[in-house]
Amino acid sequence: MKKASHRASDLVQFSALELSAAIHARDVSCREVMTAYLDQIGRINPKVNAIVSLQPEAQLMAQALRCDEQLASGETVGWMHGFPQAIKDLSATVGIPSTMGSPLFRDFLPTSDGIAVARMKQAGAIIIGKTNVPEFGAGSQTYNPVFGSTKCAYDETRTAGGSSGGAAVALATRMQAVADGSDMMGSLRNPAAFNNVFGFRPSFGVVPIGSPELYLQQLATDGPMGRNVPDMLALLRTQAGYHTGVPLSRDLPAFGDDLRLNGGDIRIGWLGNYRDYLAIDPEILRLCETALKQLEALGCRVDATHPDFSMAELWHSWLTLRQWSVASARYADYEEPERRAKMKSEIVWEIKRGLQLSALDIYQASAIRSRWYRAVMALFDTYDFLVLPSAQVFPFDADQHWPRVIGDRAMDTYHRWMEVVIGPTMAGLPAVNVPVGFGPHGLPMGMQIIGRPHADIEVLKIAHAYDAVTGWVEKRPPAC
Repeated sequence: MKKASHRASDLVQFSALELSAAIHARDVSCREVMTAYLDQIGRINPKVNAIVSLQPEAQLMAQALRCDEQLASGETVGWMHGFPQAIKDLSATVGIPSTMGSPLFRDFLPTSDGIAVARMKQAGAIIIGKTNVPEFGAGSQTYNPVFGSTKCAYDETRTAGGSSGGAAVALATRMQAVADGSDMMGSLRNPAAFNNVFGFRPSFGVVPIGSPELYLQQLATDGPMGRNVPDMLALLRTQAGYHTGVPLSRDLPAFGDDLRLNGGDIRIGWLGNYRDYLAIDPEILRLCETALKQLEALGCRVDATHPDFSMAELWHSWLTLRQWSVASARYADYEEPERRAKMKSEIVWEIKRGLQLSALDIYQASAIRSRWYRAVMALFDTYDFLVLPSAQVFPFDADQHWPRVIGDRAMDTYHRWMEVVIGPTMAGLPAVNVPVGFGPHGLPMGMQIIGRPHADIEVLKIAHAYDAVTGWVEKRPPAC
């Protein structure tokens, strides 16, 4: 079979679905794909530090050869057959250090894969390493004492966001075709906005996460990132679906490949800055409001709206539930003084406060969260989608741990500057970051499109339609 001629620099520009088609048509070999991506990583990764724990080249090329041999015998593992794939460093990955950005786990080698990792392998991915994260994923700034900081794809002096910062930068800089991430406090949405790609937080339960406790953890979820929506949907299908070890997980609704937006009167509620409750850079609001005009051009009707709810009360509930969650996950390390001394100060602060909470505190926070859900659902009586900015500031100095001030408002915690993302998390809603362009200093930004519970496909449809009329991802990072 005569293969098409592709330069290595061309291969890394392929979308994930284009790459899959080329591999399966045998227009390009898996070894050529691996070589192209390793060359791209060698050229770009030293500048941005997105991929860590990169595996030996000889080992990866041997795996690519086996993938080629399978194709030659008429066998394919799945749509990701031969894909060089780095995994977010919060996910357990057999044979590769899974550090979570913590010196406590610098040399930790898991004996089993996380659920999403196993599913990507079953789809044919070759795991080449990990993508960098903040320590234990805490904070929307990707730096840690094990690997250092990850830089924004569009300005190497700025932060990549987080906690899926390494994933977003690797994706934006064409060091991988599609990326996995996770999201508790915007960790799929914020770094996607900071690096001009798409990041999708699915409805709770769509993508199962294994953990020692199976029923109470309902804030975080895994999810996909992509440079376009069809790629992101392909990875979502791989990650998603009921797992017997995760009782609250569920399947995606049956759905074909048609991402066309349904016609009719689509109403969108613009939440803005919650009527001046949130401090948000005015240029971010301006970019989002310009993007709303693109949605209007698609036939959507956009109105400013506001939930009938105290946003300060929601923040109090969020702090309580987050601190309880962090303390529950990390208290064993905290209890040992030598290990606690090696932990990030913000994590220690979270755990200290979490350990002071009572059962009544947790119940009352959950009751507030329940009322928030009802308030949001009341908005969906009028609107099909809700829209918010994906961040309150543009990518900031990579050496700054977190913004202390936005405008004239002081940020009283290390994550207060990301309060804009907690609404969808607390309601368990599907939310996608879509790029909205670049600010006055050439830095990217995005906005969240939020759907009703379990309307994951509908959210992806409107994001795909929006992408078709804007094309922001086509503006590549300087190094690409």
